[in-house]
Amino acid sequence: MLRKAFETEIQQMKDEIILLGSMVEQNVLDSVEALKKRDMEASRKIVALDKLINDKRFALENQVMIIIATQQPMAHDLRLLASFFEIISELERMGDYAKGIGVINIRMGDQPLLKPLVDIPRMAQKGADMLHRALAAFVNEDAVAARLIPAEDDEVDHLYEQIYRELMTYIMADPKNIERANWLLWVAHNLERFADRVTNICERTVFIVTGELTEINDMKDG
Repeated sequence: MLRKAFETEIQQMKDEIILLGSMVEQNVLDSVEALKKRDMEASRKIVALDKLINDKRFALENQVMIIIATQQPMAHDLRLLASFFEIISELERMGDYAKGIGVINIRMGDQPLLKPLVDIPRMAQKGADMLHRALAAFVNEDAVAARLIPAEDDEVDHLYEQIYRELMTYIMADPKNIERANWLLWVAHNLERFADRVTNICERTVFIVTGELTEINDMKDG
């Protein structure tokens, strides 16, 4: 009976982490859509929603500490609970990137976008998709899937480099474009970091299953 109660608590924690991940995933997509439309009100809502993400993070971390203190887990169970802390923290930081994009849109004021957004929405969609699948791998404790997802970060990096090069051409054509180019470069930087943190979640999933805490890039290169 005690084991069944513990497993129920673990499943509830996984469900709550998935909910937190869904909030973060939607926020990053919405933040880019608000920027694309220069929708200030939508960006203000995204910034406000970040507090809910932060509050949920602290509530979940508190619940994990209670489970550890009351259940005294060992081996796989302890790895799982320790990884909950890391994954929750990663999601909160990813939420910060979405908030940051919202703040950028607000700070731009009435300045028009330097160029129509094409690759930035692609970065957001790819990052959100990677996060969605990384969390599915985590819930299912699927180390095989978790090892494969980080390779897709190369696509996000390629888009970031493409955006950087394109923005540099606008600056070289007219130095007055520097400020508006920098706004978009910071947005792309946030999305690049967002995708990087998906790799951290995948590494934790591998750790839960195998007990090996190793960078996935190292495993791939080896």
